[in-house]
Amino acid sequence: MRTRTTTLLVSAVLLATLTACETTPDEATPAAGPKASATPTLTDEQRAEVREAAGFPDEPDAATAAEFIKALDAIDPRIADGKNDKAVSRGLNQCSSIKDFGKDQEKLSTLALGRFTIDTRLPELNSPETGTKINDAVHKHLCPDF
Repeated sequence: MRTRTTTLLVSAVLLATLTACETTPDEATPAAGPKASATPTLTDEQRAEVREAAGFPDEPDAATAAEFIKALDAIDPRIADGKNDKAVSRGLNQCSSIKDFGKDQEKLSTLALGRFTIDTRLPELNSPETGTKINDAVHKHLCPDF
């Protein structure tokens, strides 16, 4: 049921975004003067609701993000590969899987390896042990309540 609710909520947000981007023939011609943005904006409260419905924790502060990257680098520096924002984003996505699949370590390990592109980019690290280490780092630093 939670997956259906999440899917519906995400679909509604995407539909609102796409609908706001449509143009009519009259709008296709630039008008004189500045035009207000047609992109809908979400309030902080709405963003928090979407994140919660999707199973994502709050964005980490700079110190927490740095500790997470340090934990990934301890596994292998090529995992984050200097793309810290992308690694944190992937970690937050993995939190959703941790929340959804709980104790299914095999599934979580496989998802982590795919999410961090270990399975395609670093095949020599592609093992359940590496996936488990990534999940441990994600859980400890980004979503300890899951």
